[in-house]
Parts: sequence; structure tokens; C-alpha cells
Amino acid sequence: IMHKNIEREILNLIPSGAKVLDLGSGDGALLAKLAEKNIEGHGVEIDSKRLIASLSKGVSVTQKDIDRGLSEFNNLGFDFVVMANSIQCLRRPHEALNNIFEIANECAVTIPNFGFWKIRLKLLKGVMPVSKSLPAKWYETKNIHLCTIKDFEELCFEKKITIKKKFYFNENYMPLNSVLISRANLFAAEAVYHLEKQ
Repeated sequence: IMHKNIEREILNLIPSGAKVLDLGSGDGALLAKLAEKNIEGHGVEIDSKRLIASLSKGVSVTQKDIDRGLSEFNNLGFDFVVMANSIQCLRRPHEALNNIFEIANECAVTIPNFGFWKIRLKLLKGVMPVSKSLPAKWYETKNIHLCTIKDFEELCFEKKITIKKKFYFNENYMPLNSVLISRANLFAAEAVYHLEKQ
């Protein structure tokens, strides 16, 4: 479930009148919020229970494994893609980013930061971390490609993806104090990125 502060930042990034594809749309909550703002949205979700929850909200959603490609969404007029709390669950996240920019020129991506100091401390103690942004135990998690803020930003640089905006949040989902932003890889628990590729 997406925290309201992260949801608010994503909603603020989406231009009015945009057609939005939400990858890993979960229970459809973000799509329902978009509908309230008269923004056309469509979701992609693999989990059957979440798909049913989405449909009960009256939002448009397709059941699909993102790792199997997204070519059927190319050339359908999407202006913006959202991938919130999903990229770390994919087998090939770098390919998913390529696929996103075949669909639209802009996207919002959120990541839990595996470089957060409390995560590092738990690893030093010899245990896999559990936190608000990484709530599942190691044997229950869907996360298979965890990364740090630094890792993700380097991937964007390598792929020539422009980071238009970035928002860092502490463990309570409050914006990171401006004094700590330069050390976000250590002090941010989660990040939201507005990405663009021409």
C-alpha cells in the first residue's frame, strides 16, 4: 500500500489530461485517485486478488507479468507511466525501464532505498532487514532486485534517462530534511523519481 505522501508526489507529477499506465497497480487505489482528477488511467497487475480489488473500484486493469514485456501498450497514446513499489520485484528491472520509454516519454518510479542507514545496520548485525518500506521477511518478500538510491541513479545515467525531479523520504514518509538531501543514499528510506527520455 502506497503511503499518502508518496501518492501525493506522484499525483502532482502527472499533467492534467494525461493518459496514464500504472505498472504494478496493486489494488487500483492510485488509478481511482486519477479518475477523481478526470485523468484516464489503466493498470497492469499480476496478482489475482489485487486485480479483483482494482476491478471492484471500477478501474481499468489488465492481468500481466511485466517481466514478459509490455509491447502491447506501445503506440496506445499513453503520456505517463507509473511504477510504484514494483521495480525491485522484477527479474529484469533495467529492461522494464527500457519498455516504459517505448510506451511514454515520462514516468514516475519509486524505490525502497537499500542503502538507508537502518538497513545497513541490520545487515551489519547479520540479519536481513525488515522496515516500513521493506515490510516482508526475507522468505516472504517479492523483492528480488533491491538497490540503493545511488545504484538507481547510476542506472538512469547509464541508460541516458533524465531525472527531472527526485523526492526523498525518511522512514516515516516525511520529506527528507534539506540538510540531509546530499546524503540521501544514507538517510532516505524511500525515493520517488520523475524520469524522462527523449
